[in-house]
Amino acid sequence: MTHIAREKTKLLNRLKRLRGQLEAIERAVESDTECVRVLQQATACRGALDGFIAEVIEDHIREHMVDPDAPADDARRQAAEDLVKIVHGYLT
Repeated sequence: MTHIAREKTKLLNRLKRLRGQLEAIERAVESDTECVRVLQQATACRGALDGFIAEVIEDHIREHMVDPDAPADDARRQAAEDLVKIVHGYLT
């Protein structure tokens, strides 16, 4: 996952926020917070995890599926960009 190294700080920050969200859910459950609030926090946490997954997939596609030396109008490059949009649309 060498391509991840370039995005490491951004990804680690996402994971730290995700950890904070999980801890908030844990505190809410421990303090008998109403179900609606717990579910709202859990949904936000799931969204954050989906965003993390989308970033990793996007980085993987761009690093391993697209030839950086190919012309900008290359069909493979366009297909990869289309796939990135689909992933983001589905996960975020």
